[in-house]
Amino acid sequence: MWPLLDYHVHLWPHPEKADPAELGLERIAEYCATAARAGVEEIALTEHLFRFRAGRAAVGDFYREEPDPELRSSMSAYFDHHATADLDEYVESVLAAKRAGLPVVLGLEVDYYAGRMDAVSRLLSGYPFDVLLGSVHWIGTWMFDVLGDEVAERQWRVRGVEQAWRGYTDALEELAGTRACDVLAHPDVVKVTGRRPPESLLEECHERMARAAAGSGMAAEVSSAGWRKPAAEQYPARRLLERFRAAGVPVTTASDSHGAADVGHASADLANVVTSAGYTSVRAFRARRPHDVRVLVGSGPGRDGAPDGREGT
Repeated sequence: MWPLLDYHVHLWPHPEKADPAELGLERIAEYCATAARAGVEEIALTEHLFRFRAGRAAVGDFYREEPDPELRSSMSAYFDHHATADLDEYVESVLAAKRAGLPVVLGLEVDYYAGRMDAVSRLLSGYPFDVLLGSVHWIGTWMFDVLGDEVAERQWRVRGVEQAWRGYTDALEELAGTRACDVLAHPDVVKVTGRRPPESLLEECHERMARAAAGSGMAAEVSSAGWRKPAAEQYPARRLLERFRAAGVPVTTASDSHGAADVGHASADLANVVTSAGYTSVRAFRARRPHDVRVLVGSGPGRDGAPDGREGT
């Protein structure tokens, strides 16, 4: 048996604008059918908060305070492009899918906004979410994980790998401390480009991430998305996952798909990863209340080219 959950699924691909047509019952059913073929019995639809006009209104144009005009302009353009969808429409579409008997739960990926998470929590408290993923996608106004972007790449050269990892870890600790979400999404996504700091700093950051997760009561996501990126390994790295296990941090499993094709990606391989770290269950949620689903390793239907649970370099 492979993981029964894919708790990180997007309806809109990057970098496309949100398309209301993707919210139809037929489209969500297609996602569920793809998941079932991968051995996944339940998916969490978790669109980014920054996709929604209400989310942007709640956090304001925080990037206006950025002194670097290049970073300020880059993030402004990003939000202008993405923050176009209606949150109520999204929520109602997922609820309709649940009423129709599709195996979905209502979620959201909540990107970290320093000093603005109280406003985010107030907004989201008015909705019947099952699970909220907390993620760090920018350090200040640097969108470090946007691959192929000249502005983001230039900042890697300006700041350096060590500063990036420290800044990311600071932000993850701050996010966990707000307790605004239920799951830490792709906990070491700062490695997305394949850049890693010296061993001593890597160990320090891993230890801090594990302490932050344990102290927050959040679960940590184990995601196959890193196998599709230059990072070339799952999020989190095996050593970080083992730290989570030692600290008593539960886990979810996820593909972080941005389209139907990757839903349930490498689910059997994720089962091997989590069980080899000592886990016997993954965490699921209803109305933001956790429950656990048992996981056993077996011969699940992995995709062609799936990495069989191997870490990258």
